[in-house]
Amino acid sequence: MLNKFFLYLKKIDWILFLAVLLLICFGLAEIYSVALGQGTADLFNFKKQILFSIIGLILFFFLAFLDYHLLKSYCNYFFIIGIVILLGVLVFGKTIHGTKGWFDIGGFGLQPIEFVKFIFILFLAYYFSSASIKINPLKHIFLTGGGLAIFLVLVLAQPDFGSGLILFLFWLSMITLTGLNKKYLLSIVLSIGVITAGLWLFSFKDYQKERIITFLNPSFNSLNQGYNISQAIIAVGAGGINGRGLGFGSQSQLKFLPEAQTDFIFAVIAEESGFIGVSLVILFFAILFYRCFYHLKKINNDFGIFFILSVACLIFIEMFINIGMNIGILPVVGISLPFLSYGGSAMISNLMLFGVVESIIIRSK
Repeated sequence: MLNKFFLYLKKIDWILFLAVLLLICFGLAEIYSVALGQGTADLFNFKKQILFSIIGLILFFFLAFLDYHLLKSYCNYFFIIGIVILLGVLVFGKTIHGTKGWFDIGGFGLQPIEFVKFIFILFLAYYFSSASIKINPLKHIFLTGGGLAIFLVLVLAQPDFGSGLILFLFWLSMITLTGLNKKYLLSIVLSIGVITAGLWLFSFKDYQKERIITFLNPSFNSLNQGYNISQAIIAVGAGGINGRGLGFGSQSQLKFLPEAQTDFIFAVIAEESGFIGVSLVILFFAILFYRCFYHLKKINNDFGIFFILSVACLIFIEMFINIGMNIGILPVVGISLPFLSYGGSAMISNLMLFGVVESIIIRSK
């Protein structure tokens, strides 16, 4: 048993693990900085994030040593669990910033949608590994889209539009990567356009319309809907090459930048660490993606291939949207930056995902 343990340790992709660990450390440093600026002497959020990271790392190694085929065999049960916890949070959940999306457990907030992302990746990897999307593509669109719709309805009921957008973009990306015919993709895009127009006319509230208008013109209503984007852009531009130094960012330390620990942590990094710090963050993400794609050609089963591809795709979408929000090229939709933003559920879920990735890598060698 001990020999098997050390054999697994040797087979772990330590470069991938190091990239993840460096991103976590970078995030912890900035969360610490923001906590100081907010005058929280007990550094409660910083300490909680350390705890979440430790729990996540324990689960990372547990899942890395666990045979991932077990997860595949219980995929249907996980899907049901995902539905149950999303229903549960609508009934028993805690409302924060107008979204009923957290369970309050002993003073700690647990956000089920982060674990539903894990479940949805399992669902899609299982489905695509057992079916060819080129044979009867409409069937696969409706079946996988049906799974998406169930989660999407429950998430939008909270309402959590940011997480709903992530689920949809992730699903669309995966069916695209599996080789779906262009005419079907065009049909999906046109359908989205019609639905969006309908929502704009009959469903979107004024503040939601203002967010979209602010995205198209960040200077619009800069003291209200455009305030977040304006302050984030100022913070990003103020960092220069070397940054102002940890704890010396005026936008974050003087509380001009809202949600500095979560949605706008990238702006804090840019202001305090400058171009060098931002470059390091992008480099660590690039290494993470490179190592995922490096192993794809060595994986000997479709489930493993689709799972790793799905994880890389999800992390990239979240990273791209968050950074886009921070530099003003995408609307503010409440998406955190993986491994860097404050949030225990996201941290634990993302580390669990990469634990399964390592399990696939280990068993492919």
